[in-house]
Amino acid sequence: MKGFENFEIWWVTGAQLLYGGDAVVAVDSHSKEMVEGLNASGNIPVKIVYKGTANSSKEVEQVMLAANNDEKCVGIITWMHTFSPAKMWIKGLQQLQKPLCHFHTQYNAEIPWNEIDMDFMNLNQSAHGDIEFGHICTRMRVARKVVCGYWKDEKAQKQIAVWARVAAGVADAHNVRCLMFGMNMNNVAVTDGDRVEFEQRLGYHVDYYPVSSLMEYFKKVTDKEADELVEEYKKLYTIKIDESGEEVYWEKVKNAAKAEIALRRVLKDEGATAFTTNFDDLGDANIDDPNFCGFDQIPGLASQRLMQEGYGFGAEGDWKTACLYRTLWVIQQGMPTGCSFLEDYTLNFAGDKSSCLQSHMLEVCPLIATDKPKLEVHFLGIGIRKQQTARLVFTSKTGAGIKATVVDLGNRFRLISQEVECIEPQPMPKLPVASALWVPQPTFEIGAAAWILAGGTHHSAFSYDITEEYWEDFAEMLGIEYVRINKQTNIADFKQTLRNNEVYFMLNKALR
Repeated sequence: MKGFENFEIWWVTGAQLLYGGDAVVAVDSHSKEMVEGLNASGNIPVKIVYKGTANSSKEVEQVMLAANNDEKCVGIITWMHTFSPAKMWIKGLQQLQKPLCHFHTQYNAEIPWNEIDMDFMNLNQSAHGDIEFGHICTRMRVARKVVCGYWKDEKAQKQIAVWARVAAGVADAHNVRCLMFGMNMNNVAVTDGDRVEFEQRLGYHVDYYPVSSLMEYFKKVTDKEADELVEEYKKLYTIKIDESGEEVYWEKVKNAAKAEIALRRVLKDEGATAFTTNFDDLGDANIDDPNFCGFDQIPGLASQRLMQEGYGFGAEGDWKTACLYRTLWVIQQGMPTGCSFLEDYTLNFAGDKSSCLQSHMLEVCPLIATDKPKLEVHFLGIGIRKQQTARLVFTSKTGAGIKATVVDLGNRFRLISQEVECIEPQPMPKLPVASALWVPQPTFEIGAAAWILAGGTHHSAFSYDITEEYWEDFAEMLGIEYVRINKQTNIADFKQTLRNNEVYFMLNKALR
């Protein structure tokens, strides 16, 4: 898959020289065949590269150090073909800084009942060797994913695929630079946090970027460049001119195009793949000043389009969600249904169908749209610019999805995910924004209460395509807390989980 072409997973087979050189040759042959088979399956989007057998402590340590220093390597899969004494893995596991997947499998699917002998037993000891390896990982508290199953089975391959996608997302996260155009919305706690600890734990680097510097880019955008981008809009979207009138409509769309060009150039020049905006910080305050230099509207259209291309975005300075959305987009590249930044807006109490309308003022990603988005211009009466503002208008697809957020609890970061069911909204002729309507699982009352008890945010990174397995792997790789809300959640058990986690992380920090 094109989005993962710069990444690779290393496969290391555990063995030893006790059984002689011929056995190691056979182990090597089996491993190569298995890796080739996994790559040919079409189920794993990141290329797996066979790195040979590790037959000694020195060999294990060398391959782990090499993985750490190879930018293309996003993780290691280990498999113990024969009995590999686990003490020889200690030094290597102490060095490993990349995600680890332990694949408990076997070259043969079935025992050859009529032919099995001691030679076969000695050469096929995964049931023995993988348990030995698992023990040392557990004793050393090594975070890893354990996949159990036959290597040709699609179920096992898809578990590896989840881990591989997340490993690629974690690798990308360590190269993410998020620019904050302006700061957090005043007095809002949930979008703030410790950016230093955030980078230490999750890898993302977040910088403030002066809006005045962004305006220097904006001033240099030419009318010709903006007109060319507007022509692209005409091809991609349904043009809908309403109360603003044609003259104001095209003026606002052209200015929105200039904002997009300016933002895109800043992000490229600064090497950033995520950004935030603040509706109270858009350049000069007085739009009537003859020397005015600023966005004449919130850059909502630009944010929608940049999200579609994979730029992380968070409104009101929400850098945590901007970074998480970037990772979500990376993880689910090539998946069919889409992802977006969303915000809990307003509730609809309707018995079993009680739901929450998801939207934002403008910034919802068109990847989740049911139909071709409409390009509309309407008055937006919030923030420093109370102006006619361009935006893409659409409703989201229906079906199961999952939202996620990261919160700063002071002593740790918590990743929260929740399963939701997106349903068809009623027509909203007076609310021209992109939106989704969903029922939190398992019910509105339980799901909403659990989210609040966990300290969840009003912003989230939403996907139709991934499951909580992805977020669990993500949290495991980064060593942060993970709590899930799904169809099995009940409030009493959920509250006890939160209490248990509090004790666990406090003790874990004290022991470090």
